[in-house]
Amino acid sequence: MKKSILAVATLALAACGQNNGGEGAAGDARNQIRIVGSSTVYPFAKAVAERFAQVNPQFGAPILESTGTGAGMKLFCAGVGAQHPDITNASRRIKASELEDCKKNGVNQVVEVQVGIDGLALIEANNAQPMKLTLEDVYKALAANPYGKPNTAKTWRDVNPALPAIAIQVYGPPPTSGTRDALAEMILEKGCNQNAEMKALKDSDSDRHKDICTKVREDGAYVEAGENDNLLVQKVAANPGAIGVMGYSFLEENADKVRGLPLNGVAPTAATIASFDYPGARPLFIYVKGEHVNAIPGIKEFLAEFAKAWTPSGYLAQHGLIPSPADAQAKALAASTGLTPVQASELK
Repeated sequence: MKKSILAVATLALAACGQNNGGEGAAGDARNQIRIVGSSTVYPFAKAVAERFAQVNPQFGAPILESTGTGAGMKLFCAGVGAQHPDITNASRRIKASELEDCKKNGVNQVVEVQVGIDGLALIEANNAQPMKLTLEDVYKALAANPYGKPNTAKTWRDVNPALPAIAIQVYGPPPTSGTRDALAEMILEKGCNQNAEMKALKDSDSDRHKDICTKVREDGAYVEAGENDNLLVQKVAANPGAIGVMGYSFLEENADKVRGLPLNGVAPTAATIASFDYPGARPLFIYVKGEHVNAIPGIKEFLAEFAKAWTPSGYLAQHGLIPSPADAQAKALAASTGLTPVQASELK
């Protein structure tokens, strides 16, 4: 897949002559939508791309690449023109700093569309000794310096005397992944803030708070498993006692091999994620380059297909996507048709 994308990008670059502007140049050079970004959103975007190609044979089939959210944002924000992607998938919201990078490179029309909800699930092998964890347990196990002191915990019992004396071994996403960002923001930071001193530190020294609360240990207890969630499932299933961090949709697809761990007493299910009762529930997005909409054929039609697919009766539910609440769906539909750019004032 990467080779085909590179080939398209190379041809487009030659046609554009290194020029990042010009919608006409983009249209002349490429007639397929190019999509990069999140590995979590990838299977949903792929399903939509396949249906889009079936019902719109007049357009070329979209080209998709699973790069991770962070890497996808860099590619997306690098400029305007056929050598740059039209859409990036994201398992977290775009950051204000990323939007600023986009604008520095002439990408001024970044349209945000929430396509659904997913859960950041912690998984274990079906034949493993069951564990129930709190957000604070996970923080104490994975933080490089919990509460400002080096992490010396070797087993889960070191973290919490009520947990089994099983070695801490967690397979999770790399720093380029939106799932890693979600782990930091939704699990580690919340676990860290259970401590009153740490919660107060956020107001007095936000940089130190971020370092203490979200930096992951690098002594082997946390293993970066790449962007391939299916491989992560295989590793966890083959190592009873190991834990994995991944999107709920992949957990649902592999229920014969792995199961979700409850967090703060709430198990990851479609119902608890849809209601946001599960601590790891998170919205999923696609970002569209407005400058490309009238230059690359099929983008409007692709967005229309996605909007059909993300409803409760849409086919993405069969792929594990949890539909957004009705108000969020209405906002997403308005964004995908009106193409109003996201504003920096809305972002962190």
